[in-house]
Amino acid sequence: MSLGIVDAAVLGVVEGLTEFLPVSSTGHLTIAEGLLGLDVDDPAVTAFTAVIQSGAILAVLLYFAKDIVRLVTDLFGGLASAQRRTEPGFRLALGVLVGSIPIGIVGLGLRDVIKGPALRSLVTVGLALLLWSAVMVLAERRATQARGEGDVTVRDTLLIGLAQCIALVPGVSRSGATISAGLLLGLDRVTATRLSFFLSVPALTAAGLLELKDALGEGVGVVPVLVGSAVSFVVALASIAFLLRFVAGHPITAFVPYRVALGVVVLAVLGVQAL
Repeated sequence: MSLGIVDAAVLGVVEGLTEFLPVSSTGHLTIAEGLLGLDVDDPAVTAFTAVIQSGAILAVLLYFAKDIVRLVTDLFGGLASAQRRTEPGFRLALGVLVGSIPIGIVGLGLRDVIKGPALRSLVTVGLALLLWSAVMVLAERRATQARGEGDVTVRDTLLIGLAQCIALVPGVSRSGATISAGLLLGLDRVTATRLSFFLSVPALTAAGLLELKDALGEGVGVVPVLVGSAVSFVVALASIAFLLRFVAGHPITAFVPYRVALGVVVLAVLGVQAL
């Protein structure tokens, strides 16, 4: 498959803009690929969209560099000291590690299903955009926001990690799933969002590395991959800063009207085309 530089840049913008917003990056990438005339079922296209997530991951690593260093330090410090294992920092670091396990198991075990036409279809995207919007509304209505980052337990992160697996369905949204789970567990919105970012690093890094060989092997080319990843990095950096400021004072249901409208449009267009 031949992927042009312009197409790569456009997909990089879409990836960087939507990866961390609760609107589904995979869903938007699938729609964008269709509009660009690309075959969404092509393994090379699927691999390319996974690889350019590396740009978004680099943005997270840069933006949260101090936090990530602290998490690593607290984790190893706790492993070496019984006293430090009682501290909130160790619990959080261990929780992020444990919470990353479910997506690894499910992602590898169902890799062929995830890359298959059933989940990659626009019908799936449209339905998931609509259905998960209801979960986001429920999460905000049930949210107490009574607990902060110092109150996070390994159980919390494991449950949020399990919710992250649901986002393997395009249209659900990884951040939408993880933030909603955090809110339902009583975490405040900023803490839930930060946990979503921390849990994204292992998940997206693993996905990108797994698909890199396929993307290059299918003839996508090094240059489009680099362009898409670089654009994704720049846009994602701005997107992260925006979302953290936004959730400090706004509910995630602010994104629901857009999700519902997009889902309705996608399904309506598919319905018209089927006539």
